[in-house]
Amino acid sequence: MELVPGNIFGVWAMVVVSICVLLVVYLTKEGKFLVKLRRIAGLEAIEEAIGRATEMGKPVHFSPGIADVTGDTAPQTFAALEVLTYVTTLSAKYNAELIVTIRMPNVFPLAQEVVRQGYLAAGKPDLFQEETVRFLSSEQFAYIAGVLGIFTRQRVAANLMIGAFWAESLLMAEGGSQVGAIQVAGTANMHQIPFFVAACDYTLIGEEIYAGGAYLSQDKVRLGSIASQDYVKFALMASILVGAVMMTAGNDWLRVLFVK
Repeated sequence: MELVPGNIFGVWAMVVVSICVLLVVYLTKEGKFLVKLRRIAGLEAIEEAIGRATEMGKPVHFSPGIADVTGDTAPQTFAALEVLTYVTTLSAKYNAELIVTIRMPNVFPLAQEVVRQGYLAAGKPDLFQEETVRFLSSEQFAYIAGVLGIFTRQRVAANLMIGAFWAESLLMAEGGSQVGAIQVAGTANMHQIPFFVAACDYTLIGEEIYAGGAYLSQDKVRLGSIASQDYVKFALMASILVGAVMMTAGNDWLRVLFVK
């Protein structure tokens, strides 16, 4: 393959970005670089929601969305499972009953193990029951019908929905609202966010769900990874701005670098 300017620039850009990401992660891990995430009200409200459920003696419901662990929406599912780790720890701390509902079969064993390990890490393995994590149905609306049935029968006091959601988002949020549950929702599916904002108490918007695991755990490696990604984004935005100014002035040097 002939190396033209665009190819050369792409290779060097990838190398530089990789080095920067690894450097920021390393410095953060060693404590030489302080990373502080801005306050995310929805994530901070999770403890309030679980505490309220404990006081009322009612269950906490968690849904990691309806996406699988493969495909474009898989990152949302993994982000949801990271939040589930935190939810399980708090549920164990407060002795709150936790119900995790699953749509996709591939997600079920992962969620089950996350909850099991969460209770084990909290020193309360006996709180884990087989019915804690429930596979309802792989059919979208059969799944949501099962969730609404749980809401009605067990009158959940907290409804946490983090992950990829589609047409069922408003149905679940409205069902939680009708039973008086405090609701925290989050998704990167932008067309569903307005429904969550309208029906839920707190909503995580877009990339906030991906930062959830790092925000809640304060793990230095994860924080460094998020910070490095933000710096890369700032650099790209700066290059776009500089390129726009240069093109306006009649200089297309920067544009040539991206030509394949």
